[in-house]
Amino acid sequence: MTLNENALEIAGAMIEGKDRFGVEEARLECGATVVDCGVNAVGSVEAGLLFSRVCLGGLAEVAVSNEGFGALGLPVVSVRTDAPRLACIGSQKAGWSVKVGGFFGMGSGPARMLLDSAPEGLREDSDVGVLALECSVLPGDDVAEYVAGKLGIDAGNLTILAVRTASVAGSVQVSARMVETALFKMDHLEITADVVSGEGTAPIAPVKGGDSRMMGVENDMIIYGSSVKLTVSEDVDVEAIPSVSSPEYGVPFAEIFKRAGYDFYKIDQGIFAPAQVTVENIASGEIKIAGEVNFEMVEKTINSS
Repeated sequence: MTLNENALEIAGAMIEGKDRFGVEEARLECGATVVDCGVNAVGSVEAGLLFSRVCLGGLAEVAVSNEGFGALGLPVVSVRTDAPRLACIGSQKAGWSVKVGGFFGMGSGPARMLLDSAPEGLREDSDVGVLALECSVLPGDDVAEYVAGKLGIDAGNLTILAVRTASVAGSVQVSARMVETALFKMDHLEITADVVSGEGTAPIAPVKGGDSRMMGVENDMIIYGSSVKLTVSEDVDVEAIPSVSSPEYGVPFAEIFKRAGYDFYKIDQGIFAPAQVTVENIASGEIKIAGEVNFEMVEKTINSS
């Protein structure tokens, strides 16, 4: 099965259990299916877990624990994959800005692997496409037809999952990107070591306020609260990977974003990384750890106004 077919199965399970998961399904005139996981729908933690699995192309285990993170006792999401580059960079990375008229959404999921711009080795051929959009309004026919055209598939074979930032499912799926950010940071540093497997944990932020506030808080869950372990086949400079290596470290992401004039491209890309990274070299048996979970910063950002 392709990653898109994997994701379609997961989306089908969401639709079948829509009352349980708090999601809503709509069939557009063009034939595309839209699953509202937290734009107008209430959504749920379980919807967030399934949304995350879709983003990862069905190649990762995603679970939540209520054991409690820090003094605030936040729930924690965990991710584990034996195909980290394919799942996280090929599929999960929010690398597609979908702009159609007044609509804007950040696109993740295996549908990205059908784009002509998909990197070599991270492409696939599929008659179906599943796209996960983080957006503030639901996509309509114009968006679906645009997306299907870019993917080279029939609109009737397109499924779009949509979630807003300030939603329960939205908060879960952002925290579930901790392994992705570790691989993103390695790419940023041009570290080419083969990553055999990846796993990680991150706290899930409670929803408070609108999309702008939650965008900052959710990023802080990874920057200051996440822990990732990577299994590699060669030596890696682990000290350079955690967020603490960035000059922006120590400041809530909302403030970093404000200082940059709300322009992501003016932010030091090194801040987009886990708080703590462990690297196990299976060739040498050596284990290295860098960075640390910053409970104080997580609590500070959660309690911010």
